[in-house]
Amino acid sequence: MPCPHLASLLVLLVFATGAHAADGRGSLRLTGRLSVDSNPLRDFTDAQSRISGADAVLSLLAVGEGSLTGERAQLVGHYELGGRKFIDRTEEDLLVQAAAVEGSVALGARWGLGVEGRLKDRRGGSRAYSDLGASAFAEYAPDVRLALRVRAGAHRFVYRPAPEANFGGPELGVQGRYRLNRRHALTAFGEYGARDYSVQATPPLGRENTSLGLREDSALTVGMGYTYRGPFALGLTYTYQEISSNSRGETVLRHRLSGSAGVRLPWRLTLLAQGALGRSSYPDGIFLSPEILLVEEDEAQNSLSLKLARAVSEHMDLELSYALYGTRLPQNNLSYFRQVAGVGLTWRM
Repeated sequence: MPCPHLASLLVLLVFATGAHAADGRGSLRLTGRLSVDSNPLRDFTDAQSRISGADAVLSLLAVGEGSLTGERAQLVGHYELGGRKFIDRTEEDLLVQAAAVEGSVALGARWGLGVEGRLKDRRGGSRAYSDLGASAFAEYAPDVRLALRVRAGAHRFVYRPAPEANFGGPELGVQGRYRLNRRHALTAFGEYGARDYSVQATPPLGRENTSLGLREDSALTVGMGYTYRGPFALGLTYTYQEISSNSRGETVLRHRLSGSAGVRLPWRLTLLAQGALGRSSYPDGIFLSPEILLVEEDEAQNSLSLKLARAVSEHMDLELSYALYGTRLPQNNLSYFRQVAGVGLTWRM
């Protein structure tokens, strides 16, 4: 966990603020899947190159969630452990861990204070990295319809294949949710982060001998979303991201519209769909680190995934899944395309 001592303190706090009323809950989900991946190396290609051959991959994922609630305090935790094993492309085998912990204390009926931490660590493959963050937050919820949160913290990113991409710095964020009624809700969010690197900034063309000092980026993200919960579930989110850098070729502006939907079908079937459309522009005319887009889980600007699940018992689901990802970098004519199809089993308790 990102903050194990803090988590222990919050557990004690929950019991101290209402031991007789503490309520603990938890869940565990295990998923195994056998898939075929058309682009296991996540290669970008041009008109002359070809994507490496497809490969079969076995993946396993365990997800645990838990909460502990007292009269005025709450502790929530989430942990994921996943692995991927290719048949031929064994160099892309990987192990991924992700954890998040959040603790909060109510200050009266409307205000709350808390801390949160997150960690994601990816080992193996060609894009191994660690992503860590911790922050303190304040919440305001005057009624059941409105909730606001403001947070301040720090972010650290370590990219092992290219240490020059490592950065760290402070972050500020705000998010709000307004429930129109029991089925419709609106959300808005914003985040700003200053990113400091340990490498020299690349000067613009024509000024190659000019020293700009160390590379410094600023990352601004804003967006809004809509969710519906009724006979089916629907979510739509628009996000704008602007990463500005004093280093040539590292500035990018990105627009992204993403959506998700789920509906229950006859014969105990559930259909889930996710999709995204994106557009990026590069003020310098190039982007020197396209692989970083993949690292930050924006594997492709345009994507579509479908999953059809059927409950075969009270705790077991059979799943069929298909996903495609694609994007294009027009400045250098590089493109990215990948398809993944698989069958899996999920056990829940």
